[in-house]
Amino acid sequence: MTKPKLPSLPEAILSGDRRALARAITQVESTKPSDRAEAERVLERILPATGNAVRIGISGAPGAGKSTFIEAFGGHLTSIGKSVAVLAVDPSSRRSGGSILGDKTRMERLARDPAAFIRPSPAGTTAGGVARRTREAMLLVEAAGFEVVLVETVGVGQSETAVADMVDLFVLLVSPGGGDDLQGIKRGVMELADLVLVTKADGDLVHAANRAEADYRAALHLMRPKYPGFAPWVRKVSALKNIGIPDAWSDLLKFHLELGAGGYLRRLRENQARGWFWNEVQAVLSDTIAADPEAAAEASRIEAAVVAGKTLPYAAARSLIRAFRGLDGPDGAP
Repeated sequence: MTKPKLPSLPEAILSGDRRALARAITQVESTKPSDRAEAERVLERILPATGNAVRIGISGAPGAGKSTFIEAFGGHLTSIGKSVAVLAVDPSSRRSGGSILGDKTRMERLARDPAAFIRPSPAGTTAGGVARRTREAMLLVEAAGFEVVLVETVGVGQSETAVADMVDLFVLLVSPGGGDDLQGIKRGVMELADLVLVTKADGDLVHAANRAEADYRAALHLMRPKYPGFAPWVRKVSALKNIGIPDAWSDLLKFHLELGAGGYLRRLRENQARGWFWNEVQAVLSDTIAADPEAAAEASRIEAAVVAGKTLPYAAARSLIRAFRGLDGPDGAP
């Protein structure tokens, strides 16, 4: 009797196999050439099944309650029949490269929910604190059938911009600190937001949350909206009391549908794909130069000239590319 043929990794992912999904995400995060080759093969196979999820980025300063909100928000979504994937980017140590990866501990109830999938990923050295392969992980969870994908940022540096460049909707969580808290929010981050949620709006903080809501409404009114005719919303929520959580999802879903109907969502995703392509061009070029001993040595020599103030970075970059391609010419050489 012949044994039944086991499904391939792409087939297993498309069937919703959680172990296959976790294995594939591990492969896309790996730096081993063999894993990367396998990951690319899997991604090519599952690509036609992607793009159907609502992609939501969630950010906020430390202490704003991101994990508590995501657990309550994700729990609400699964309670109404939605499947939810959480891609949480953990800050990596600059010294050791290690990261805490404690999201399943911080979201214990959601981690046990059969309709939810939580995957912590180390940010590593990627600029902006967002894992370089978060986009690929997003494609994998979409192919596995998850209807809502939440991408949580570490809330530092350029992470907000990096996440906004890969999601449909961007949610900014803020603490109920009123005007004082408003001063600490960068204008650029505010301009990214489609929905601002004032967290912890319960108990003794209700009055502070009311003031913060008014302050953020006034601030957003003075800013140019991301889309003509679509002003960002501000809403108070309490994850502990489940106040405003269902309304937050209703706001996001309505906004997502309106963006789709107006053609904005299609253009947004096209621009994101274009940006992803050029980011990968730069990354692949850097990796290729680093992997070539002669090119790496030349890069170090040219880098030293830039550091010593003997040449400008853009001229040095042209010189490096010329050297890598084996071309000669004095223009731009250090």
